[in-house]
Amino acid sequence: MRKIPSKNLPSNLPNVLPNNLQNASSNKTLWDEIVDIKNLDDAYHKSQKGKYKYKIRSIIFSQDLTYNLQQLREQLINNTYKISRYSKFIIHDPRERLVAAPHYRDKLVQISLHNKLKLIYDKIFISHSYACIEGKGTHRAVNQINKFMRKALWQWGEDTFIVKVDVKKFFYSINREILKKIIYKKIKCDKTRNLIYKIIDSSPSERGLPLGNITSQLFANIYLNEVDQYCKRFLGIKFYVRYMDDIVIILSNKQKAVEIVNLIKKFLKDRLNLEANANKTKIFPLSQGVNTIGFKIYTTHKLLRTDSKKRIKRKLSKFKKLIRDNKITIEKAETMLNSWLGHVKNCNSHNLIKKLLKKYKFLIMKNNIFKVNRKFI
Repeated sequence: MRKIPSKNLPSNLPNVLPNNLQNASSNKTLWDEIVDIKNLDDAYHKSQKGKYKYKIRSIIFSQDLTYNLQQLREQLINNTYKISRYSKFIIHDPRERLVAAPHYRDKLVQISLHNKLKLIYDKIFISHSYACIEGKGTHRAVNQINKFMRKALWQWGEDTFIVKVDVKKFFYSINREILKKIIYKKIKCDKTRNLIYKIIDSSPSERGLPLGNITSQLFANIYLNEVDQYCKRFLGIKFYVRYMDDIVIILSNKQKAVEIVNLIKKFLKDRLNLEANANKTKIFPLSQGVNTIGFKIYTTHKLLRTDSKKRIKRKLSKFKKLIRDNKITIEKAETMLNSWLGHVKNCNSHNLIKKLLKKYKFLIMKNNIFKVNRKFI
């Protein structure tokens, strides 16, 4: 093809060239996009959301932002970038979990990588995988399960059964070598693969992925996407929803349910070196409902799980003292309460809210949101 002299090109070239010619004219590799200064700058701005911008390492990095971003970029390009030691701490949410949080610079690298990898992997994830994917989340997953339950009841009647699969200690059990092989199938850029492998192998534990890494949730989704593809493409399961390591499947009868759960357990063990949690992997009739992703879901309605009710009651019982002792402001308390309210509005929570308003006198409802009545503090 004859090269067109640049002087003949219009100034508004990106809007004039057709999409296929624009793409053909770009020689950027995946690695180039990851280490592009604009991508690193975008990662920085994403890292500044919420309370994280007040962290000491974030403040120090921001004081000479241009230089620090450029230095980080050069280290990535020159392959001199090294991952710093993780900060470890325990959280209770509600179970006790060990979190290994990356250094601030490493966090920027992970966001930059995540920015580009999600554009590749979001296209290959099944439509009913809901965890850590933009535009999805717990509430959409719960609504989809409810919708599938109603469809299954209409199609198969009262003989319908539910399979619930939970992976035992999922994040801590991921086999890194298997994960690398899965990533190798899709990512053809050697430099990108090397960075991914470096992050995977940087975990302070001998096995699994650190909960604090930005990339861990994406890698976990990539790992269990193998199960999704097996269930949808090979087993041909129609009513299937996954939220991270919680899988809900609706089947026509108990015999089919037993067969499917055994096949999934075998796949997890043989292909991914994972085990199903024996206490949480169950088969039960559709009429019993399914307890998952924070809700008890039935064909006709959704309820908040008992442990979620207990947690909000424990918080409410402490709020008065915390506010009086100036350990929390009224505004902060209201923000926390209304965040919870936004969550429970996705289920049948009218009676629960009425009981809370009756029991905790300092709590009032105004314009459909919670307010703290200062007279009762």
